[in-house]
Amino acid sequence: MSVFKIEKNKNYTVMSNYHLRDRDLSYKAKGLLSFMLSLPEDWDYSLTGLCSISKESRNSIRSILKELQEHHYVEIEKVRGNKVILNITI
Repeated sequence: MSVFKIEKNKNYTVMSNYHLRDRDLSYKAKGLLSFMLSLPEDWDYSLTGLCSISKESRNSIRSILKELQEHHYVEIEKVRGNKVILNITI
């Protein structure tokens, strides 16, 4: 059995396991939400901002966000045309 030692003094994220154990969420939704929770609060959580740091397509990110919205993990608020503001609620 391998043992991994992780320095927890910098560059790590602490989050609840609640969304990770939600059987109704896909692994993609769990991964995106976990990634979003690791970002700074002032990050650009728009669709464009999330696509800029992912290899997923715009449509893929949009469908994952829709899944998270349906399960009440994010609130999506459209502002000025296509710009989307995300409010994370955990």
